[in-house]
Amino acid sequence: MDLDFIWKALVISFGGVLILRIAGRKSISQLTVAQTTMMIAVGSLIIQPVSDKNIWITMIITLILVLALIFIEFIVMKSQNIEKFFYGSAKIVVENGNINVETLKKLRLTVDMLELRIRQQGIQNISDIEWATIESNGQLGYMLKPEKQFATKQDIQFIISLIQENIDNNSIRNSSIELGEDFNLFTEVKKKSNEVE
Repeated sequence: MDLDFIWKALVISFGGVLILRIAGRKSISQLTVAQTTMMIAVGSLIIQPVSDKNIWITMIITLILVLALIFIEFIVMKSQNIEKFFYGSAKIVVENGNINVETLKKLRLTVDMLELRIRQQGIQNISDIEWATIESNGQLGYMLKPEKQFATKQDIQFIISLIQENIDNNSIRNSSIELGEDFNLFTEVKKKSNEVE
């Protein structure tokens, strides 16, 4: 029995990992069309040496494919038109709470599939969405309407400062009542003294 397949399998494993490491690390859901095509091609090529093809030629072809992918990614960064050609662009599928059915048809995506993606983001109503897009990698991007967005730390700090300001104003008003009806901020300026300590 010929045991060549053992060393071929080891070379393919280590060589394949090394070559794919050069290609870069992304999850399958983040791969662009070009990357997915290259990974399928690499997967098909990389298994061929086990069935008596020349292993070194296969590894060289695989390396050439990965280098071509890196070159594509490099030129894509240089030009928006080339990027659009290779990767496509984001498409608006929800605008101001309304589903854009025409865009869904072009993307060959059903309303049910869109709703599935929206539910996976924890959104309960499409009417809560100001914009939603299907990105070039197939992921859903969205922006909720302002009244449906979560409060940020900055929003909470602003509310706290308003409450504190309101409390301070109430204490000044209470002090002014104690000082008499004719006291206000203008009389303070006129008298050139601060009666509220």
